[in-house]
Amino acid sequence: MATTVLITGASQGIGKATALLFARKGYDLVIAARQLEPLQAVAAEIQSLGRQAIAIPTDVRDPEQVKALVSKALDHYGTINVLVNNAGIYISGPVEEFSLEDWHQTLDTNLWGYIHTIHALLPHFLAQGTGTIINISSIGGKVPIPYLVPYTTSKYAVTGLTEALHSELKPKGIHVGGIYPSIIKSNFLERAILRGKDQKDAQRRLDQLNQVLSTPIIEKPEDVAEAVWEAVKHQREEIFVGSANVSKAAYGLFPGLMQLVFRRGLKQQKD
Repeated sequence: MATTVLITGASQGIGKATALLFARKGYDLVIAARQLEPLQAVAAEIQSLGRQAIAIPTDVRDPEQVKALVSKALDHYGTINVLVNNAGIYISGPVEEFSLEDWHQTLDTNLWGYIHTIHALLPHFLAQGTGTIINISSIGGKVPIPYLVPYTTSKYAVTGLTEALHSELKPKGIHVGGIYPSIIKSNFLERAILRGKDQKDAQRRLDQLNQVLSTPIIEKPEDVAEAVWEAVKHQREEIFVGSANVSKAAYGLFPGLMQLVFRRGLKQQKD
């Protein structure tokens, strides 16, 4: 029986890169995302590599859809060995400009989406006495970043979730690890939430992000995928990806200076 991995947010970016890498490593795939068409395209790529893939459209904010996802995956393969939680959204702006709906959308996706998949799949892992859970967090889950308050809140929560699960589940044969990238060159802006004092302010934030994403030093989804593979293969508790290592080290040494840098870098003229 082939080893199987379930990946959320797998229709593009980090999720897609991770799915293709695991297929090349000999895994069969369960891939989930909200939109079926791009998900099916990824499944076709996986199948072209000689591996099985089932594409199941799922909104991870809905626990019933997640429960159905896990049920279909287990019905198809009989077992799941690895869960990669990746579905998420990016949100940026002054904290006072976020609505409660913005907060709920962020936390429901970035945190509750992870909780829903873990809750649905954990009984299977416990029954088989083995399993791996990898949560894609962010450097924003280790370093507080102004003007990304809902996003950072969600990622700090994911970090706490990951570390506590690791501590509790390791003796039971289940490995839990976290991946901590910085900003990644992908199309995450398509579904990002950008807020400002007015429309021009929000547009400036978008322009700023596009400028950052155009620089050659920004990591790619494939870099994060390699970190996920490393965490699974070598049972790593946490991995910082590329430039996230620099941010973590700098914040540890000079927290006040780094906060000033973040505020100046992310602040807009009207803030």
